[in-house]
Amino acid sequence: MSRKDAHAFAASLAATLMVSTVVFQAGDGTYGAVPADEIDGDEVMIVSEYDPFG
Repeated sequence: MSRKDAHAFAASLAATLMVSTVVFQAGDGTYGAVPADEIDGDEVMIVSEYDPFG
């Protein structure tokens, strides 16, 4: 997904699930968004984090 779409998805996911979410860039250059507790750190670069409580 594009970087813009990943940020929109992460913000929506954080607000809906009320969990911290992370936008990351994978080793192949693609972007994604997942809950923060699901990031294992292998071959990804964290771009930003969304905290629904912050």
